[in-house]
Amino acid sequence: MDSPIIRLNEKPELLKAAVEWFHRRWNHPIEAYRESMEDSLREGVVIPAWYLCLDGERIVAGLGVIVNDFHDRTDLFPNVCAVYTDPDHRGRGIAGALLARVCEDMRASGIDTLYLVTDHTGFYERYGWEFLCMVQPTGESKPARMYVHRSN
Repeated sequence: MDSPIIRLNEKPELLKAAVEWFHRRWNHPIEAYRESMEDSLREGVVIPAWYLCLDGERIVAGLGVIVNDFHDRTDLFPNVCAVYTDPDHRGRGIAGALLARVCEDMRASGIDTLYLVTDHTGFYERYGWEFLCMVQPTGESKPARMYVHRSN
């Protein structure tokens, strides 16, 4: 993996591009991304946090850290969310590098436990995440898998 991973506050000029990139991948309201990402740029803010992987000037992968990723277990926070790698950049270790960076940054800020909601099985375990329980996503009929990562 030779594409750089940055935290959005390291390159705030990418705000507009990041908002649009995440919105196109996940189809959540663009204003929700904009508000969260603008909050992440304020001085001293740990959460929310947004991370990007760049190939030149192009965003090719990213993820966020928010308080709750729209599920019923509000006691399980903060949540890693919106993990995505563009198809033409998959299989290069980018998602693993993003997850490692966010875990390292959060641990350095005093947060040693992170949660993540997904439908995937087998993927996050490769990176030290463990299945914790099922949660009910807001507005969904089916439960989803909640994973936990504890830094020691």
